[in-house]
Amino acid sequence: MSARQDIRVRRLGLRDFEPVWREMQAFTDQRNEQSPDEIWLLEHPPVFTLGLNGKREHLLDTGSIPVIACDRGGQVTYHGPGQLIAYLLLDLRRRNLGVKTLVHTMEQAVIDLLAELGIRGERRPGAPGIYVNDAKIAALGLRVRRGCCYHGLSLNRDMDLEPFTRINPCGYKNLRVTQLSEHCRQPLFADAEQRLVSQLIEHLSRMPKQMP
Repeated sequence: MSARQDIRVRRLGLRDFEPVWREMQAFTDQRNEQSPDEIWLLEHPPVFTLGLNGKREHLLDTGSIPVIACDRGGQVTYHGPGQLIAYLLLDLRRRNLGVKTLVHTMEQAVIDLLAELGIRGERRPGAPGIYVNDAKIAALGLRVRRGCCYHGLSLNRDMDLEPFTRINPCGYKNLRVTQLSEHCRQPLFADAEQRLVSQLIEHLSRMPKQMP
């Protein structure tokens, strides 16, 4: 089986956060050495999620939008329709991947996607994610257990950004947030989902893997 073929892609559409989170946990707990890795592509209805190290002081005025404390790394972020989410369910031991290398790989996939659209994306030292002109366009958060990971990344595509003003995004006060629709026209980013999964698979496929 080739490196590309051993990653299954599932398109889940619009799904509530908590059931998908529980499905990721169950998938990770039940998988074995032969289980293929998967990438889940989806969107969530409006929700704030608080990571393991999240401080509620970064929740400023959440209003009627639910807040869910979960087991990913990081602080608080917002998910809503129009945001592209890619959850990576990977066997890190089999792929010889450390968390730092995986984070760098995910960031590079987003940077390369943005470059395809004529947008310059950049990293920030000590602040995982990708930025365009000092505004955050993609957020990352992972959980590792049993040598496998879940959760992943969110890329702002064409969404209502107002809820980000109700929090300190990723724990940073006054952090500006941006999205693809502010930097290029819709026809260019209409296939952002496919571009993202192609970049993720391309970068992950370059990593040498152990045989089960």
